Amino acid sequence: MKTILKSVLLLFLLAFSLQSCEDQDDVAAPADLQVKDFIWKGLNQFYLWQADVPNLADDRFNNQEALNSFLRGYSQPEDLFQALLNKPISKFPKGQAIDRFSWIVSDYTVLEGELQGTTKNNGVDFGLSYKPGSTTDLLGYVRYIIPNSDASGKAIKRGDIFSAVNGTQLTVSNYRSLLSSDSYTLSFGTLNGTSFESNGKTVSLVKSTLDENPIFINKVITSGSHKIGYLMYNGFYANYDAQLNAAFAEFKSQGITDLVLDLRYNGGGSIQTATRLASMITGQYTGKIFAKEKWNAKINAAFEIDNPEYLNNRFVDKIDGSPINSLNLSKVYILTTSGTASASELVINGLVPYISVVQVGETTIGKNVGSVTLYDSPTFGKAKRNLNHKYAMQPLVLKIVNAADFGEYTDGLKPTFEQLERISNLGVLGDTSEPLLSVAISQITGATGKKSQLDSGIVLKNFTDAKAMDGVRNQMYVKDAPEGLLRSLK
Repeated sequence: MKTILKSVLLLFLLAFSLQSCEDQDDVAAPADLQVKDFIWKGLNQFYLWQADVPNLADDRFNNQEALNSFLRGYSQPEDLFQALLNKPISKFPKGQAIDRFSWIVSDYTVLEGELQGTTKNNGVDFGLSYKPGSTTDLLGYVRYIIPNSDASGKAIKRGDIFSAVNGTQLTVSNYRSLLSSDSYTLSFGTLNGTSFESNGKTVSLVKSTLDENPIFINKVITSGSHKIGYLMYNGFYANYDAQLNAAFAEFKSQGITDLVLDLRYNGGGSIQTATRLASMITGQYTGKIFAKEKWNAKINAAFEIDNPEYLNNRFVDKIDGSPINSLNLSKVYILTTSGTASASELVINGLVPYISVVQVGETTIGKNVGSVTLYDSPTFGKAKRNLNHKYAMQPLVLKIVNAADFGEYTDGLKPTFEQLERISNLGVLGDTSEPLLSVAISQITGATGKKSQLDSGIVLKNFTDAKAMDGVRNQMYVKDAPEGLLRSLK
């Protein structure tokens, strides 16, 4: 009886989801509309807010020709993509935008690389803030230098402040074009109070294809009776999961008593990797729900009938058959800033129902939604993709909540102990005197920190940073489109 009911419900979903066009899936779009046709059909099937966008309604077009006529109204695929999003950040101020993170690229090979930490990069990870007293001029500051990069061999380091690119002052209107060039020269200076003064120093940088290992610092700090593991982790890149597990093996072998996880510049990445990291921190919750996914109504309904377990991300004890090195901790200290996003926030929120999470630093960005890479193929996966172009989309397709069903943090996750990063007092990453790490250590050991020293320096209004500019590296994503589900619907 259950099998019959499933079949009836699946047939109902099939009829409902495909009524938008008369056998559209069997009618090929004209060659000049293939990319746009892929964009509409992919968003119609998967987009998280599909039901809130009238032009994505299942009954919006009676047939393929009607859809074609609509698609011809947009000159570029990117224009169509933006028009089909639900109040995108490109068209609405940040406070009014709903979709701040959906993305489209014209070359999926670049997208695939970036999701695994491979970018065209000169090695300078930077933040951009408003120049004191200005609403248009910007200052850049170096957050860290990626090893084995062009910058790593030059006179540039964390805390250096720059104001101009190729002699042109950075502004809110030109920063993207200036910093996106393959080569450029930065002009540096110092802050004297609230005044920026050029010091005449310049550094020329060249971008190349660069693989960034997200495990930036991995060390043990001994403080009294505490052996504190410190891990600065800058991206949830699945191809580095074995190295991440090895880092935890080192912590385990040294018998650490506490863990400080530094996610201050981590813009996110793989949901699977986030689940694995949470499992390394704990270990006592294998099989329990770490996070739950909520897709759009028709996809979610199909999952609930066909494979409800797909929506659950559970704590694990293995990575591709190899045992996870778990610490079995009941408390973790996590460092955050306004650059902490997506999968980083997922780790924090997913652990909260199980262990004590002490967050030190600044309020996070507030990204509780995830994406998936969609290709132009019959199932929107990579197999049998259209070879006539290389467009791919990274639209938001799911909202994510923890085991307690909490996921409402679009305004960011607030720290337990606030400690702002100050552009003139950033400190050395991994050093016990670095302000954020110092606060975490003082909370672990009970020592009284010298708050006046930590709070010395200038706080500038944040504008954006290198990872947010990239867009793709500020993501939380599932590995593949659920092809099996689509086959069952079709």
